Amino acid sequence: MKGYIGKVLRIDLNNLTSSVESLNLLWAEKYIGGKGLAMKYIYEELPPKVDPLSPKNKMILMTGPLTGTAVPCSGKLTIAAKSPATNTILDCSIGGHIAGEIKYAGYDAIIIEGKAEKPVYLHIENSKVELKSAGNLWGKGTHETEFFLKATCGPEVKVLAIGPAGENMVPMACITSELYRQAGRGGIGAVMGSKNLKAIVVKGTNGVKVADPKQLTARAKEIMKKDTLSDDNLWAYTDGTPIIVELSNSTGVLPTRNFQQGTFDGFDKIHAEAVKAVRKDKKGCLSCGLGCGNYVNTGQSVVEGPEYETLSIGGSNCGIDDLEAIVEFNKLCDDLGLDTISTGNTIAFAMELTEKGIKDFNLKFGDVKGYLKATKNIANKETELALGVKGLSEKYGGKEFAMQVKGLEFPGYEPRGSWGMGLAYATSDRGACHTRAWPIADEAYGDMDPFTIEGKAELVVGLQHYNAAKFSTILCDFWALSLETVAELLTLVTGKQYTEKDLKIIGERIVNLARMFNIREGFDAKDDRLPQRIYKEALKTGATAEKLLPEEEFNKMLREYYQIRGWDSEGKPTGEKLDELAI
Repeated sequence: MKGYIGKVLRIDLNNLTSSVESLNLLWAEKYIGGKGLAMKYIYEELPPKVDPLSPKNKMILMTGPLTGTAVPCSGKLTIAAKSPATNTILDCSIGGHIAGEIKYAGYDAIIIEGKAEKPVYLHIENSKVELKSAGNLWGKGTHETEFFLKATCGPEVKVLAIGPAGENMVPMACITSELYRQAGRGGIGAVMGSKNLKAIVVKGTNGVKVADPKQLTARAKEIMKKDTLSDDNLWAYTDGTPIIVELSNSTGVLPTRNFQQGTFDGFDKIHAEAVKAVRKDKKGCLSCGLGCGNYVNTGQSVVEGPEYETLSIGGSNCGIDDLEAIVEFNKLCDDLGLDTISTGNTIAFAMELTEKGIKDFNLKFGDVKGYLKATKNIANKETELALGVKGLSEKYGGKEFAMQVKGLEFPGYEPRGSWGMGLAYATSDRGACHTRAWPIADEAYGDMDPFTIEGKAELVVGLQHYNAAKFSTILCDFWALSLETVAELLTLVTGKQYTEKDLKIIGERIVNLARMFNIREGFDAKDDRLPQRIYKEALKTGATAEKLLPEEEFNKMLREYYQIRGWDSEGKPTGEKLDELAI
């Protein structure tokens, strides 16, 4: 098939060697690339019960057939491993230009295994692959690391790097690229740190062959004009994700004070208009016409962001309405290599533990100084907050208001105001996640009744299939396009005929493969649960006042979800379902 280079670069850090092998095209036909193909490699190559921070874990960087082509918004890269935060399968998505650079260097994927004896960085320039000492970079932030590597290896290179959080194997550590882009969730940066791999530097000068170049170019231009740059998508350019702050507050789903409320009195200090007031420029990823990135300069801090997740979880959820402080928090997390969602939630949980007299962390809601200090201490592993929400709740209590699923902290959407979102969190393969399915768009933000289970299981199942297929191509989450259009683009690139139905089946196959990985790690229906706060504590303010998600209703919704999926009562795919999907 066209669109693929057909090569995988394998890095053995134990022996500091590299080798090139053929991409498994039979797997590519069934899983495409990105999320799906990376998961297939992880599933096949990792034995059960591997310690995520051991040399036996593998980290896979996976592009897709559309990467590096004329297709709009196709600049994402998947990075996958077993998660040190959750022990589940883990795939993260990162934007910028690194995915295209890997493809142009001549590889569809990079598989990294083992552990270097001393800190190293990986330098790839087409077929030239070297592992070099990173002793002088260990302990440095991601920004200083990237600046040094660009000065050393050339300004055109693209860089993936970890900060002190990854080096210290903090379970909320992320990987950063181009200063402000992150593969953020599940501790993927800790996996990289466990391998003594400080950074990956890539420069490529080759191209990507497609099946029908002329028709693809013409169709891509037409799609860019009529579909990508449409009213449904241009919010990404005009406002970016901060536009969701006001939308969430007005519908009562803005996480506030560790999910104790769904509205925030200071929302107007951190919403889209407040961000635009300090915005200096815009930025997009490779092949992107949307340019969702906001360059913000306030006080002493410059970031690309903050995104909605940071404004909500690092802002309202911590009781912080000081935009300058949130921008500083964002900058610290980017440079130290921390996921803003998990970090903000952990600090908010510690604030509530302190508030309730369970454990005094000397943190209070709205305490800017303490909040910023805690962020630095987490990255340097100088505080118990580095355990994350689940770890802290197991040590000190407060499990009923520990806002996590399978060890991954909640994103910025209150499930008591979007019951389908609660189901999406509970059934996500990597723990509480909004990118596996985003039913809140149809519920709180749309026309569906958010306070009923009616139709929600079917909605979540369909969205999970859609996103699994889309993230395997690998297209940007912010481009709202049909699977029919995705299939057309895949056909023009690869030369293989794809239909909307094909992609739905592929999406379902990927979801089930991820489930099978988690089952062999010991997960089942007991882990598809939400914190008791969601079931038993009603919200108090705004459009969701007096609302909760009754546990009995949640259980009905979960059972219906399993039935639609063809899973048994323990949430395990049946043999018939696996045969149907050729897993």
